[in-house]
Amino acid sequence: MVRSADEAAVSPLLVMTVLHNEAYKPHHPLLERLWQWWKPGAAFGVANMHRATFERVRRTHGLSERWQDLRDDPTFAIHAAALHLKDLDRSLPKRHVRRYTRDELLALGYNAGERNMQAFARGVPPGPLARSYLRRFRAYRSRAAEALADCGRPGEAVTG
Repeated sequence: MVRSADEAAVSPLLVMTVLHNEAYKPHHPLLERLWQWWKPGAAFGVANMHRATFERVRRTHGLSERWQDLRDDPTFAIHAAALHLKDLDRSLPKRHVRRYTRDELLALGYNAGERNMQAFARGVPPGPLARSYLRRFRAYRSRAAEALADCGRPGEAVTG
């Protein structure tokens, strides 16, 4: 996870916190195959990435893997998520409302999409689902920092 974040030039703490936030369903390849059978547009992998998002990341970064590979390869799913966060970071204005940190806006973008993230950065209030995601993101921040410290990254700041 840390290597993927470093390669994408995004905060490992951001990636780890998003992963904690996305851990609301079991991520077993067989269960995800069954889930896809029942709900073809479902998100895949430990980072819950939707197909359209993955295809943008794949084209932008020249990935050879397929969307279905996310469910079978957690390392690849984390790498794709880090690349997506990098892309979101590029599209986020340098100046934004002070209500949210840059990482909070990126997490909201991961959850609610790039256009919504840009609207939140301008001061448009998030809806109930995005607010709930943000509350969980803030709650998981310290847990993600602890996990990083366990991986030998104690210098990761819990802010921003």
